[in-house]
Amino acid sequence: MSPAPRTLTAHAHVYPLKEAFGISRGVKSTAHTVIVRIEQNGFAGRGECVPYSRYGENVDQTLVLIQDNSTAIERGASRQELMRLMPPGAARNAIDCALWDLEAKTTQIPVFDQKRHERAKITTAYTIPYGPADHMERIAARNAFRPLLKLKLGSSNDLNRLYRVAAAAEGARLIVDANEGWSLPEFESLIDDLVACNVSMVEQPLPARSDETLVAGVYPFHVCADESCHDRNSLSSVIGRYDMINIKLDKTGGLTEAVELKAEAREAGLEIMVGCMVSGSLAIAPACYIAQDADLVDLDGPLFLARDIGDGIEFHESHMSLPKRALWG
Repeated sequence: MSPAPRTLTAHAHVYPLKEAFGISRGVKSTAHTVIVRIEQNGFAGRGECVPYSRYGENVDQTLVLIQDNSTAIERGASRQELMRLMPPGAARNAIDCALWDLEAKTTQIPVFDQKRHERAKITTAYTIPYGPADHMERIAARNAFRPLLKLKLGSSNDLNRLYRVAAAAEGARLIVDANEGWSLPEFESLIDDLVACNVSMVEQPLPARSDETLVAGVYPFHVCADESCHDRNSLSSVIGRYDMINIKLDKTGGLTEAVELKAEAREAGLEIMVGCMVSGSLAIAPACYIAQDADLVDLDGPLFLARDIGDGIEFHESHMSLPKRALWG
């Protein structure tokens, strides 16, 4: 007996933000995502992705790519077949995560029960967006109670930003994301100051294709690859340069590849960070699956929204609940 047919639909979704969110490359006041829904036998699975212009993606292009592959999905393509059909990226991520959700809903076996160990609580970093030093200082002061703060840096006047944030949140552990914004001399000139401010990790200090000068293990803090590592195909290029990789489902092209990337990175001796874009809880939910035993978690995207999607993840300060089944998984 052949499996029941599937129906795939996709649509764009816009989330207004509470306030503008900046990194060194730009500022935005809304988050634009694409939501995929796959129905079969009366069950529906959903996935959400965030097309990212840094990787040549936009909402319209993502919708076209999803539509171009919808026939194969509706005819029953598996998650493994999907990885051969589509390149890594936002479009594949939304479909892959919808297939995970559909399988969980159909089998009545929650995704999070597949880990076969006690569900761990997740504590996320909270991001201080890039902006004027006094503005970043005020945000740090408001969030000084949080155990882990992530500063967006990567431009001129970073020393002032760094010291003002560190002074405003003395009790918090700090990590820094430069978003490819420094040259090697700029990065090395900041090392003593980063140490003085108790920074424990620096994420993507150099441009992704100009990081061959980095050497893992030589800095007094961890250095994490973000833009330099997307999936398993790029893993070999960061080994020996970085201490850690940031796994984002929109880069890997879904949870299926993310699980494999995490396993291979661990085997290579790399630590694991799980990150996200500014997005709704539906995009964050699958990342929680690999975040439970990660070394660092940065899944605070929904905290910046004026309105989240329904049945969203619950945040208690920086502590996250696992997703409700009505949301995903």
